[in-house]
Amino acid sequence: MPLALLALAIGAFGIGTTEFVIMGLLPEVAADFQVSIPTAGFLVTGYALGVVLGAPLMTLLGTRVTRKRMLMLLMGLFIVGNLVSALAPVFGVMLAGRVVASLAHGAFFGIGSVVAADLVAPQKKAEAIAMMFTGLTVANVVGVPLGTYIGQSAGWRTTFLVVALLGVIGLLGVARLVPEQPRPEGVRIRHELAAFRNVQVLLAMAMTVLGFGGVFAAITYITPMMTGTAGYAPSSVTWLLVLFGLGMVGGNLIGGRFADRRLMPMLYVSLGALALVLGLFTVTAHNKAAAAVTIALIGALGFATVPPLQKRVLDQAAGAPTLASAVNIGAFNLGNALAAWLGGLVIAAGLGYTAPNWVGAALAASALVLAVVSGLLERRTSAGAGRIVAGSSPEPVAVTARH
Repeated sequence: MPLALLALAIGAFGIGTTEFVIMGLLPEVAADFQVSIPTAGFLVTGYALGVVLGAPLMTLLGTRVTRKRMLMLLMGLFIVGNLVSALAPVFGVMLAGRVVASLAHGAFFGIGSVVAADLVAPQKKAEAIAMMFTGLTVANVVGVPLGTYIGQSAGWRTTFLVVALLGVIGLLGVARLVPEQPRPEGVRIRHELAAFRNVQVLLAMAMTVLGFGGVFAAITYITPMMTGTAGYAPSSVTWLLVLFGLGMVGGNLIGGRFADRRLMPMLYVSLGALALVLGLFTVTAHNKAAAAVTIALIGALGFATVPPLQKRVLDQAAGAPTLASAVNIGAFNLGNALAAWLGGLVIAAGLGYTAPNWVGAALAASALVLAVVSGLLERRTSAGAGRIVAGSSPEPVAVTARH
């Protein structure tokens, strides 16, 4: 794998750290700005919405520059956003800094996926995408716990300064290691938008929303579930999330490797197994050891869907894949927000802290249904094309008249 993928992974590591580390620092931020915890929670919501809106916006703005230059500009935006957050004098300024940083998120992963795929042979594309996303998964194992520790011991502002420094390293890595790829000729905004008329692109994005949403339906409420149902101490939740992150790392690499060989079967297996494990989590959540194993499996199966889904979008939007790729990253965050909301509804309805697992299982099962529909449509289209070729009129044969 090219060294350029390392630069993309470093950028992904910084972005993943800043996205999730705020969850462990909300009490400190709320106390510093003298706001309530729910108000401080807007730092999470605002970031997620910024990703959803920023992915298409920043990608469209970048259609007139090379992908390498756009990646560098996005890392610069990420650095500025985290510096604003670290130095914010009031809560509103910090929220603005979070939104600025989030604008780089979707476009970086979307454009980065295209660049990563172009750096390798066609049969290695999903694996290359997975290598970039490894930075995001490792952030959950190393970056988030370490950032939380730094924030709790040296102040939350220090954490965001460190994250900004990670952005600088990522920017230098992109500038030094990512090759200059010429801007695709003839690609205009209308070409990028045309990809959304492809039903297979839309199905892949819907699978992204529902499949990864299933993961967050359960993980969003992991603290009350593990402390109130499994019997873990609150201090143990950090290590349970590390297990979840380790599962993500393994699932991401496995998903990338097998998606290059059999993409749709990989989706069928991972989504089906994810739905089953999420359903079982309603039972295993009552046992400490079983719950820990299940959390790792949810991370592995959930992220095993990421490289194949991202490659699916790139394949189906071939010719102008950049915007579709970025919007699919926003779809992950849209799924997270939707699933967290649905999980909160079933808890508020009095169904208990394990009820979101059923929501997650239903979402993952729905994604599996869409995957099957997508596969059948693709097979039918291929069969139709085969019949047309087989039934084509033969080329006219010249006949020489006999005298």
